[in-house]
Amino acid sequence: MINVVHVVCAMSGGVDSSVAALLLKKRGYHVTGVFMKNWDSLDERGVCTSERDCDDAYKVCRVLDMPFHQVSYVKEYWHEVFSNLLREYQKGRTPNPDIICNKHIKFKHFYQYAVSSLGADAMATGHYARTSLEDEEVFQQTHTPVPRPLFRDRLEIRNPVRLYQGADRLKDQTFFLSQISQDALRQTIFPLAGLTKDFVKKIAAEAGFHHVLKKKESMGICFIGERHFEDFILEYLEPKPGHFVSIEDGKIMGKHKGWFTFTLGQRARIGGQKDPWFVVDKDITTGEIFVGPTTNHPALLRDTVQTNRFHWITEEPPAELIRTQMMDCHFRFLHQMPLCPCTVTLNLDGSVWITAKRPLRALTPGQFAVLYKGDECLGSGKIVRLGPSEHTLQKRHLQLSRNPKNSEQSSESDS
Repeated sequence: MINVVHVVCAMSGGVDSSVAALLLKKRGYHVTGVFMKNWDSLDERGVCTSERDCDDAYKVCRVLDMPFHQVSYVKEYWHEVFSNLLREYQKGRTPNPDIICNKHIKFKHFYQYAVSSLGADAMATGHYARTSLEDEEVFQQTHTPVPRPLFRDRLEIRNPVRLYQGADRLKDQTFFLSQISQDALRQTIFPLAGLTKDFVKKIAAEAGFHHVLKKKESMGICFIGERHFEDFILEYLEPKPGHFVSIEDGKIMGKHKGWFTFTLGQRARIGGQKDPWFVVDKDITTGEIFVGPTTNHPALLRDTVQTNRFHWITEEPPAELIRTQMMDCHFRFLHQMPLCPCTVTLNLDGSVWITAKRPLRALTPGQFAVLYKGDECLGSGKIVRLGPSEHTLQKRHLQLSRNPKNSEQSSESDS
């Protein structure tokens, strides 16, 4: 008797997961489609988008003659993703809910549901990414129930599964997968690993998935969708009115409804101001948002950040970094920004300092710094501290040049 491999595919109602399911079926696997409901409300037009997406996913499963399930993680999403998002905004940070959602919902709760409740040999998603395992190797992995033993299998540690960029570098989604666990990655297949988005759309068209091809790509908050951000966040956080203050001369430029409605680098629409001003800093103790008159103001440019404890995909830092505490690689803190050369310094508490080779615009606390070495995504850490901006360094230089005696006295007291 031939054992048929069982793969559970996460179905979002979009073109990528639909084609992923189709490709798995073509490989001869027994595929079960599962739609996750993670948010429970209507969009701004009064339409329940999750119901519409669920219906689209069901239609694809019906065409492919696949079993279809729906699972709700509304409670888990609220406690583990959305509440975290609100706390981060209150601290003046700008969180990335997509990375947190993948870590806690899709690659934890859904992964455990797929392998434990549905008995799957592997789970699959429509992400543009790849791993170091071939499909057959994924099926040979055994699920470790939670909680797992204190000590892991030594062979497993020596041969961790690695996460690599997908063939379509413009669509590569390893950025959003940079916090997932080694256990989940070990039993995950990415059927779109070697494909481009254009080719995926072509496959969908040939398969007759016209209802998902018509949908525009989701660009909003993970599982919540596109909203007017200020209105949306003010439904959950009390307004904290404050002033816009010029970083140049301290002049009050206008009023805002709360520091959490703005992020660094964003254009600040200030009533009565003809010229554009941009958010360069925030002070949550006073409620002031500091603004600069140019999009690349020196107050927005810096080259150094510190993360919290870094999450390494392979569970251990690279050998080079362990050996010397420093390593050259690349990083990004926004999904589609070009990879930037950097030097990483490992701290004793597991956090890292990242120094970019050139100043970058709007490095932002709360965002994730994702590291890459060649094609490999090494993992990520949340930015919790910023180095000095070019504006701060220029001011210090100016003060020292005006007061050289103070500089000398300061140097003597330091020595």
